[in-house]
Amino acid sequence: EAQFVESGGGLVQAGGSLNLSCAASGFTFGDHAIGWFRQAPGKEREGVSCLNLQPGSRFYIDSVKGRFTTSADVAKNTVYLQMNNLKPEDSGTYYCGLTWVCSWFASTFGFWGQGTQVTVSS
Repeated sequence: EAQFVESGGGLVQAGGSLNLSCAASGFTFGDHAIGWFRQAPGKEREGVSCLNLQPGSRFYIDSVKGRFTTSADVAKNTVYLQMNNLKPEDSGTYYCGLTWVCSWFASTFGFWGQGTQVTVSS
């Protein structure tokens, strides 16, 4: 089954950092966009960042601007999310998804993986 495999989550104190990875399994990157989403218990899946592989434009929600950075290693079919200065409200399960053009609508993305859990303690 073609999907992403997310990893790199964990428990960290507020102010700490994590670097999440999202590796493609069963497919390769092309002229795609890859989004990072997160979901807290009882809440809807929320878009956090999005990367258009061509031409490399990046988008972030306001609450993570200046703290999160998304990047891609196309040769490895892997996307990363470097998260710095983490806050308790960043906690949730983080997923990545594939689409053609960046958007904040989870329904437009596919190839979701199982996610990786991020917990930020205060």
